[in-house]
Amino acid sequence: MEFGFCTFGDLGYPLQERTPMGEATHSRIKNLIDEMLFADELGMDVFGLGEHHRKDYVVSNPVTILAAAAPLTKNIKLSSAVTVLSSDDPVRVYQQFATLDQLSTGRAEIMVGRGSFIESFPLFGYNLQDYDELFDEKLDLLLKINEQQDGPWNGKHRPSLDSLHIYPLPFNKKIPIWVAAGGTPASAIRAGKLKLPLTLAIIGGAPAQFARFTNLYKQSAIAAGIPKEEIQLGINSHVYIAETSQQALDEFFPPYAEVMSRIGKERGWPPLSRQSFYFSASEEGALMVGSPQQVIDKILYEYELFGHSRFLAQMSMGNLDHKKLRRSMELFATVVVPQVKKALKKI
Repeated sequence: MEFGFCTFGDLGYPLQERTPMGEATHSRIKNLIDEMLFADELGMDVFGLGEHHRKDYVVSNPVTILAAAAPLTKNIKLSSAVTVLSSDDPVRVYQQFATLDQLSTGRAEIMVGRGSFIESFPLFGYNLQDYDELFDEKLDLLLKINEQQDGPWNGKHRPSLDSLHIYPLPFNKKIPIWVAAGGTPASAIRAGKLKLPLTLAIIGGAPAQFARFTNLYKQSAIAAGIPKEEIQLGINSHVYIAETSQQALDEFFPPYAEVMSRIGKERGWPPLSRQSFYFSASEEGALMVGSPQQVIDKILYEYELFGHSRFLAQMSMGNLDHKKLRRSMELFATVVVPQVKKALKKI
């Protein structure tokens, strides 16, 4: 199993309230670079950056920040998490990540999705009524460019192309492309039919509820011709680790509750209560917040459910202290990952 970190580059409203916006953004981006370098030093396999177009996140263009870390890192794969392909241009996405692949000597990945927010659609002039069509069409174009297929391409939402040979070329012949999903059956079937690796974000509810989704993906992939042992499935969960369970809960709750309550208010949800938080951090819940052993047990529990090949820990949340975040990353890499790998060898 591969292990890594991902982040949305949360800025945190409390930080914004006491620091000028430009200064706060600069500080957060510097911390992001530090996190990527630290993850590489810790021997992690992947680091992913999400794309958002909101005041509370600093990453609107993941590839730019990934490129800043490319020459400073040695081994870690650099991925978006996600690229909102529906409101972007597949040609430019390919060119940017091909350049990142050159800068990193072949460590670039693209994780495409439709995103959890909709700000990018009106920002770039797209109609939300075309939500599904945009993603399907643009993913088709990106995949064909990545294959450097001959011949023209014609679409409805983007000007046609006479040739699918786009430059620059990546360091490797092709850029790995993953699809990210939140649990809808159509997403599982699409990724399986296209023979693409799939990442499932489990940010709420109970992990066991998603077993049917991952099984549907695997069935679709096998039906499309992928051998069972070659299927790539990633799980992405919020993770925070401290020396003790109570310490982890106490440190993670304030920034997590602030973010989830603020986003929830936009969507008509009630504020997050500590009781709900504790349930989410329990054995049945989606949050991996606790001691190293608790997180080890939960990852192994999810492996029994999903049999996944990659796990991404989303650790940063709101105004979480950077030093505490680094300590959580360190515990994950030096305690959790070795024990999980040891246990998996016995399965």
